[in-house]
Order: sequence, then structure tokens, then C-alpha cells
Amino acid sequence: MNAMKKRVLITGFEPFGEDTVNASWEAVSRLEGRVGDWEVEKLLVPTVFGEAAKKVLEAARELQPDVILCVGQAGGRAMVTPEMVAINLRDASIEDNAGKKPRDEPVAPGGPVAYFASVPVRKIVESVKGGGISCGISYSAGAYVCNDLFYSLRHHFEGSGLRVGFIHVPCLPEQGGSKVPVPLEQGASKVPVLPEQGGDKRSVPPEQGGGKRPGMPLEDIVQALRLAVRAL
Repeated sequence: MNAMKKRVLITGFEPFGEDTVNASWEAVSRLEGRVGDWEVEKLLVPTVFGEAAKKVLEAARELQPDVILCVGQAGGRAMVTPEMVAINLRDASIEDNAGKKPRDEPVAPGGPVAYFASVPVRKIVESVKGGGISCGISYSAGAYVCNDLFYSLRHHFEGSGLRVGFIHVPCLPEQGGSKVPVPLEQGASKVPVLPEQGGDKRSVPPEQGGGKRPGMPLEDIVQALRLAVRAL
């Protein structure tokens, strides 16, 4: 056995809301089975509170990855944004794919207020930017299913040595044009990215990110994920 073999489980979400595709899974599904030194395992997860984490934990028990890297869609963002923080909050402005719409609920009752990502976020950003793709750190993954998954995994694996990260990616160009108020994964403002990193300078809550959504070509998102994996 190759002692240097490393395994990353990388996940993407199913479509939700008014979308018929989800940029996160479209990109994840096109990754090769090996990226650099990493063996890549891919998993499609449901856009459902609690169920996304359940599916990832089941896969992790079987695959025994070294890192879990989750990917979600943030429609109002024009760049790839690795997340620095997961918060202990479920607060949805639209229903998930199972009709759930929690408000002001904890992800894990009694759990810490927040966790930092346990992957090298700044190194990932520099790797993606070095490949010529727009990228910046985000300090808010929102309070919808993406954050729910991110927090749940960090909470479960805290102290285990298994590292967990989350990356939000823009919509695909063909997904532009939504005019309904939508949450972070469909139309967030760019507020979580600092202005000097290309973020919007307006103070707009994530759920008020309607209007035409920025897009990024699929091949750029896929390459950004390759570069992120190499930086792990």
C-alpha cells in the first residue's frame, strides 16, 4: 500500500428552489478520480436540513477520508469563496427540498456558537487565485443548508483529526436572471467577502440577493476545485 495515499470526500448539492441544476454538483461531478496526491471521492447530497450531513457521515464511515470538502452554490457571489466560519444556526427564508423552513434554531443544541474551518482556507484562496480564478475568503456561510452541513460536520469531527472545509461557488452563466429574493446558496449578496477582495460594499442580508446573478464558467469552477484540493 502507498503510505502517501490521501483521500478527500468532496460533496455537491442537488438543485433546489427554482433551479434545475446546482453549480456545486455540476462542478464536483466533473472532477477526476485523482487530483495531485489526492484520491477523490464524490458525493451528491440533498438540499435538506440534517439529511445532507447524515448522508455525508454515512459515506465518511465507509470511505474513511482524510478531508471532507463540501461545495455549495452562492448565487449572488461572482467569485469562488472558501468559508472560514460555520455557525450554530438554522434560519431559512425558503423551504428546503423536504419542505422544512426552520427559523432561529440551533444546528446542534448545546453546541458551540461557531467553528472555524479545519482546512487551510487562506492557502486554498491563494492556490485558486494563483490559477487565475477570482477567489476570496468568506466569513459567512449563511444559515441555510450549506451552513447546516458545514457546522454539523465540524461538530461531529471536532478533535478527530479529520479536517472539514466548505467552498461556495457562483452560479453557472445559464442560471442567471433570478428576480426573486433567495437565500445565500441562490442569491446572496457579496457582503461576506471583504470589499478589498472584490466584495460588494453594500450592507445587504444574504436573503435579499435577488436580481440577475453573476455567473462563472463551469470549467473555471472545476479548475478552482482542483486547485483547492491540491492546497489541502
